[in-house]
Amino acid sequence: MAIADRTDPVRAWLAAAAVGLVALGGGALAFPGRVYDRFVWQYFWGPVYADANGARCAVMDGGTAELLFESAACEAALARGAIYAEPGYTFVSEAGYAVVLLFMLVGVYLLLDRLGLGERRGFFFALLPFMFFGGALRVVEDANDAATAAGIEPLLSYPTNVLVISPVIYVSMFVLSLAALLGSVALSRRGAIERYEPTLAAVGTVILVLTVGYLGYLAAATEYVGFFPQMPVLTLGLASLLAGGVYLAIERSRPGLNAGTRYIGLVVLWSQAIDGVANVLAADWATAIGLPFAYSAKHPVNRIIVGATETVFPPSVIEVIGDSWPFPLVKLALAVGVLWLFDESIFAESRRYALLLLVAIVAVGLGPGTRDMLRATFGI
Repeated sequence: MAIADRTDPVRAWLAAAAVGLVALGGGALAFPGRVYDRFVWQYFWGPVYADANGARCAVMDGGTAELLFESAACEAALARGAIYAEPGYTFVSEAGYAVVLLFMLVGVYLLLDRLGLGERRGFFFALLPFMFFGGALRVVEDANDAATAAGIEPLLSYPTNVLVISPVIYVSMFVLSLAALLGSVALSRRGAIERYEPTLAAVGTVILVLTVGYLGYLAAATEYVGFFPQMPVLTLGLASLLAGGVYLAIERSRPGLNAGTRYIGLVVLWSQAIDGVANVLAADWATAIGLPFAYSAKHPVNRIIVGATETVFPPSVIEVIGDSWPFPLVKLALAVGVLWLFDESIFAESRRYALLLLVAIVAVGLGPGTRDMLRATFGI
């Protein structure tokens, strides 16, 4: 028998994870200035550290991390060459997160394969509430920041609030979702319930309702959290119209594109539309829909789209329609590409892996989109 035939893929995955952690840790110990300070801290931990403490930026100067809360101080630190990190994302951090996500997807696939789970489409739909919950949970940290700014003790303080800040929140959500999945499966296999998917969906729905309910309580009981219902109404309404229109157009002109994903494809379109519409409403049309604030893009891709729009269109047009409106069009175009890739053959070849990838695709759209929508809904 060949060596490759005797290799346990789970053990190979665990070995690869161990090698990666040892290499990163060893590099940080051997070359702390280059590996830790200018890579791990600057692009990954520094932004989280600044965000968790409500700082404008964090700088590493002489081996010591410092939080800065004024724009002028951040600009001065950057000018003197300090290692600089601010809340948000860079191309380096997003590339790193993408690599980790792909690696973790392989690990989750191996786990599901070992447990014999994830081959029914109900698995995908049962995880939808958790995707909304992830975005809502991130808004709890936004409420924390608003409480701190108002001089009130927040629900979660540093370092506990790191668990609900990107990208750590993805780890938190993975652990919660996995625990709910394993618990539901255990009940099913013991005969307490017939199928695990409805129970899994119910758990996700309950924690989602509790989280949004907590934010609603803050809106009713405090002055630092508001309530602007037009945001979720417009976001969900416009996203549903866009996603439904694109799905029906595909169904009438190229029904083969929907043959593989079926109604999951509609959810893929809807998730990306929510992300795109919420972004545009919060950034460009906030005043027009009655919001007393506006947000700016944090992701590099968003900023590139904004920059390209400002380059192509004159200021007179930008003043009327804004500069973020191409974002939902790009998101929907990418979603159509997903439907094209996930045809019937990929489901026939590996239904479990196809469903897992679709869960990840929807999560990276629905999570940020829900966060943008709810953050504007509660004015935090």
